[in-house]
Amino acid sequence: MTDKLRCCVIDDEPLAGNLIGGYIERTPSLTLGGVFTSAHEAYPRLASGEIDLVFLDIQMPQLSGMELVKLLPPTTMVVFVTAYENYAIDGIRADAVDYLLKPVSYTEFLFAVNRAHSRRDRGGVAPAESSDGSPLHTSDVADSEYLIVKSEYRYRQIRKSDILYIEGLKDYVRIFIEGEPRSVMTLLSMKSVERTLASSKFMRVHRSFIVNLDKINLLERNHLSVVDKVIPGVVTHEIPIGESYRQAIAAFINSRSLGG
Repeated sequence: MTDKLRCCVIDDEPLAGNLIGGYIERTPSLTLGGVFTSAHEAYPRLASGEIDLVFLDIQMPQLSGMELVKLLPPTTMVVFVTAYENYAIDGIRADAVDYLLKPVSYTEFLFAVNRAHSRRDRGGVAPAESSDGSPLHTSDVADSEYLIVKSEYRYRQIRKSDILYIEGLKDYVRIFIEGEPRSVMTLLSMKSVERTLASSKFMRVHRSFIVNLDKINLLERNHLSVVDKVIPGVVTHEIPIGESYRQAIAAFINSRSLGG
């Protein structure tokens, strides 16, 4: 059995496809099984199960990359290669190994290849998942100092004490981190996030919001304020308080109020 990954490239832009094909040929741990300009052209080869890893463009005529993924053998790994950044959530659902933005450098390509080798070493599967279907955190214990989440095809380790608040948005959550202008988006349920956070430090104050109690700056009847003092200019976030969470908020206020 060879350790090499058998790869193919599918991209309706010949220059982009040939670039990745050239990267595969110059990488000793890979073998090139073909460069194709359409999903239909490549499908017979993919259906045979001969290909371990496919570098796949998303936007293609007739049959898109997202549609093709649903037809692949379960052992075939996918790296999306695209010019568009707005496929993050779809790509996470598709369980892609990685997501590369054009133009792709050889360094970025190798990073994705290393991830594919690591996945194959685990038996061709992604990291384990929790019982509710969300990615399992390596720090999936309430008293752990860190939270590890999958975001945009990378695993991100976040210090819990740096979290300002977490917002639930249907199928995924946004984690707002002190000092960072952009939130971290990941495919998780609020229930799974709440379970991994220490209850003494975090509180769910609304159906869609969990806050770091140490970051609260102002409490009012219907909302609270969380302040990011690290980011330039200081940013204040207004968080609504849900009716069913008011009693817990009142208990928190009493526990920290001078004079009780």
